[in-house]
This record gives sequence, C-alpha cells and structure tokens, in this order.
Amino acid sequence: PYYIDLNQNLYLQAYLHSSDPNLMVFVDTCIASPDPHDFSTVAYDIIKNGCVRDSSYATYYSPYSHFARFKFNAFEFIHRHSSVYLRCELAVCRLGDYSSRCYQGCLSRSKREETEASSDQ
Repeated sequence: PYYIDLNQNLYLQAYLHSSDPNLMVFVDTCIASPDPHDFSTVAYDIIKNGCVRDSSYATYYSPYSHFARFKFNAFEFIHRHSSVYLRCELAVCRLGDYSSRCYQGCLSRSKREETEASSDQ
C-alpha cells in the first residue's frame, strides 16, 4: 500500500521491461475504486480511452519511450473511502507506428455511436 492524504499528488510510472528500444507505452485507462474486485459499481475515471477525465491528471516527459509517467491529485474519493485501488490499462506499440493505439490519443465516441452501440445489445 501507498499512503497519501487528501489533495496530495500521486505520481506513477509504468515501465516496460524489454530490450527492444522501438517499443512505447501509452496510458489508455486508469480507474479508481474502493473495491479491488469491482471497477464499475463505485468507480472514478481518471483517464478513459486516452481521454483525461480528471483535471489534475498530467503526463510527464520521459526520454525513454518504454516509460509512462503521470500524476493526479488524491481528491474526494480518498476522503470518502479508507482504501482506494487503481486499475490502469496500458498499450504497448511500435515506436513510429502512427496507426497504433499509442498514437490515436483520446478515443471519444460520439453520442450517435453510443446510442447505436447500446441499441445493438
């Protein structure tokens, strides 16, 4: 466990253990939840599908493409729950492959696509 107080910044780094220098890491989704087994009932999106959902989220430069560095502020969900768990999804792509997920950035679906997707189910 990592202990922080309300309004403190939490700094994270993901590192890809690979000898291939042509790979890169992209933070696609990070969700906070008080339940380590349920990230949908009570959850807070920090970043989802590459779209920043929390205004305190920021990325940090790394000279190495196989590092992803970012931070966010421990705000009200920390206050309401004694423990908060994070689940992050990252993509690993070839450096320079501009058609890969790592280069697509925020993938927000339009309202029409969301309506069509929900009516298909």
